[in-house]
Amino acid sequence: MFVLLSLFYYFYFSIVGIYIIFLPKVLSGVGYDASEIGIIFAASPLVRFILPFLFMRGLTLNAAIFKISLLIIVLSVCSFYFSLEHFYALLFSNIFLGLGMSLMLPFVEVISLHTIGKERYGKVRLFGSLGFIIVALVLVKFLSSAYIALDFLLVLSILTALVAYKVLRHAPDTSYAKEKSVTNDIHIFKDWQLWGGLVLVQMSFGSFYNFFTIYETDHGISLDMTVYLWSFGVLIEVGMFFFQGGLLRGSLLNLLRFTALATVLRWFFVFTYPQNLGVLFFSQALHALSFALFHTAAISYLFQLYKHKSLSQQFFSGITYGFGGLSGALIAGYVYEYYPKYLFLSSSFMAFGAFLLFMSVRQHKA
Repeated sequence: MFVLLSLFYYFYFSIVGIYIIFLPKVLSGVGYDASEIGIIFAASPLVRFILPFLFMRGLTLNAAIFKISLLIIVLSVCSFYFSLEHFYALLFSNIFLGLGMSLMLPFVEVISLHTIGKERYGKVRLFGSLGFIIVALVLVKFLSSAYIALDFLLVLSILTALVAYKVLRHAPDTSYAKEKSVTNDIHIFKDWQLWGGLVLVQMSFGSFYNFFTIYETDHGISLDMTVYLWSFGVLIEVGMFFFQGGLLRGSLLNLLRFTALATVLRWFFVFTYPQNLGVLFFSQALHALSFALFHTAAISYLFQLYKHKSLSQQFFSGITYGFGGLSGALIAGYVYEYYPKYLFLSSSFMAFGAFLLFMSVRQHKA
């Protein structure tokens, strides 16, 4: 199971790597402006945001739904070939890609936490980081046209679907969505400080995920060097995933506070020194804290806090990566179009808001 999960994360995050490193640049080259790119990249997180509420209304994240998500992902990537230069068609394609990926990942995350536990989770998840970095280093050498990126995206989506199907076949029945007897104990408004902090951290990443490549190349950093910056951050992330097990035995809430504060500093450095490679590499090193450690601490905290395990992961995907990603993409698009100098300063303020909210969460919940 360890090998299958490792392969799944490798291929899944290879898709993510193409999607967030290269597609914004591809769309910019095709002729889309910053606000249009922000809207297009907001489509996927919008779907993530809506889905958890459908599950609260009776939809069940089961094996059948999971299989449908695999087909949706492959078909939506195929549709990119016909929709790339047409705004509304591309928006529609992104919505379906977001639907498929939003159903797939939480399902596998529950399998991972059930079968290998939070201490070993990082050692599996680091293969996703390796997939992210390897596809970035390879694709940057072959990206002679927009459709080369789509070819890579299609092949990797097919491989991801095949491996995900194998994960399903080998997963114990008790490790995924069979929680009909468990009462929903997730109360977003009761725990608003926690969920608000999770959302704000992800909102702060809107500038990074959707515009970091454009932002740095606009400041005179070459595309090759920008990819090296991405890759360096992911290498540091891999190290954190491998060694973080011991940190997760302590207070998960304190880890959320610490990683949010590291995120504040990270975005402030990018804002202050957008052309200083030394500072930029240091800011990328903070990715180990602001993404790797934060992500594992967050999903582990929710897995520990709530009885309804699968729904808690759905809400994490939907509320944070969904609503947070949607809001972050839209805000980043308009900030970069009208106030480009302050793009990462706005991200720093969002992360600081998250830090303040985490500080207000009561420690005894951990």
